[in-house]
Amino acid sequence: MKRRNFLAALGAGFLGGCSEIGKTGTFKALVEGAQDWHRGIHRALGAGRITMAPEYHRSEVSPHFRGNGTTRVGKPEYDASRDNGFADWRLAVTGLVTTPLELSMDDLRALPQRTQITRHDCVEGWSAIGEWTGPQLSSILALAGVQPAARFAVFHCADTLGNADYYESCDMDDALHPQTIIAHLLNGEALPEMNGAPLRLRLERQLGYKHAKYLTGIELVESFDHIGRGRGGYWEDRDSGYQWYAGI
Repeated sequence: MKRRNFLAALGAGFLGGCSEIGKTGTFKALVEGAQDWHRGIHRALGAGRITMAPEYHRSEVSPHFRGNGTTRVGKPEYDASRDNGFADWRLAVTGLVTTPLELSMDDLRALPQRTQITRHDCVEGWSAIGEWTGPQLSSILALAGVQPAARFAVFHCADTLGNADYYESCDMDDALHPQTIIAHLLNGEALPEMNGAPLRLRLERQLGYKHAKYLTGIELVESFDHIGRGRGGYWEDRDSGYQWYAGI
């Protein structure tokens, strides 16, 4: 299946026009240039002023990390990609960026990786500790170049609930937080489908429903007016009692 058809079938038509950078020398140049920006933004924030989520020892990892919400995407295009090891999966970075990107799994694995052992707290009352690995979102945004007008990062997903595409969002402070990563490994293994394969957001200072799964795109925006019902997330749009900011 051609990549454009695959993404369209997953409800991600907004990804058109992105630059697929992994096959050119541009990727290496962007990574090298972005490292200075990434280091600078963390220094500007001031390590002593960043509130970090607790991290745990490997011995404290839960024996089973349950799935919640969508645990099976149930789309033929997703199943085909999963069965092919997600070789054709792409994560688009669009919106208020200087250089729109389309990153393959290999591109994401080539970026500097962060591993963190954190506790996932579900709004339904359960918790689990897992070891997550993936590039920091701030590193990805450094590659794309954040425009000054960007206020929020919107996370677009392959799964649907109630005939609507799932999505979530956070502000730029959380997007640039050092523990905000795009995870592709759980406990050292590729993410299972029930936990969001091949990519999921880890937004460690917020409740579990903010940790979007099955990621296909990250869109930087100034407002939510043109997305969903304008409230910044699937559950938030539905008067479900879920707050947009779910800090813990």
